[in-house]
Amino acid sequence: MTSDNKNHLKRRSLYKAPISKREALKIVESSYLAAATALIWIALYYLPIGGAIFRLALPLPLVLLQIRRGFKTGIEGVTICVMLLATLMGPLRGPLVLFPYGFLSLWLGYSWQKGWNWWLSWSVGVSIGTMGFLIRVFVLSVLVGENLWVILTRAGAALIEKGIDVFNLSFTPDMTQVQMVALLLIITQEIVYVLCLHALAYWIFPRLKSSIPDPPAFLENLVSLESN
Repeated sequence: MTSDNKNHLKRRSLYKAPISKREALKIVESSYLAAATALIWIALYYLPIGGAIFRLALPLPLVLLQIRRGFKTGIEGVTICVMLLATLMGPLRGPLVLFPYGFLSLWLGYSWQKGWNWWLSWSVGVSIGTMGFLIRVFVLSVLVGENLWVILTRAGAALIEKGIDVFNLSFTPDMTQVQMVALLLIITQEIVYVLCLHALAYWIFPRLKSSIPDPPAFLENLVSLESN
């Protein structure tokens, strides 16, 4: 074999075969949907308005990516989002998007892609949301140098006091009971939040040529108002 042939083969080995259309779409969708999630997180973190809307929108782009392209692509999208946010916001604030929104998007995308019922995706989603919320409170407490859990315990104490006044009870709660009420407030919040995510996805995703399993019978009339 001559030196020209060797050089020609060497040059050919340096070039990979062109990627398929499916692979190109996967790369583009992963990049755009991960970037959209990062922008929503930045808006949620820094803007003083629109927090509720941003929270509802935050997991949905990565859930849509996973339903359309599979679990592996979903993990890639979450990884891209975390790397981008870590670059823009720092190594502590950026990865906070995982708790619970990143892990929640992975779970919902996986369960909806598998066609599992709402009871399973909802209940596990509430658990992930509650744990993620507690982790985020802990990390933010470290960042600001204050115990942010105190705010939640004050809310729990205020709720107990209101209940005592309404029902005219002779009852003095201790700290353990106040902590339990604060935790119940978080769980209740996550129950409503994850259910709203299910309802939004059920309305929006069919218009994007994706779908999720049908809701339970007792919720169908509530969430299917705009789905047809």
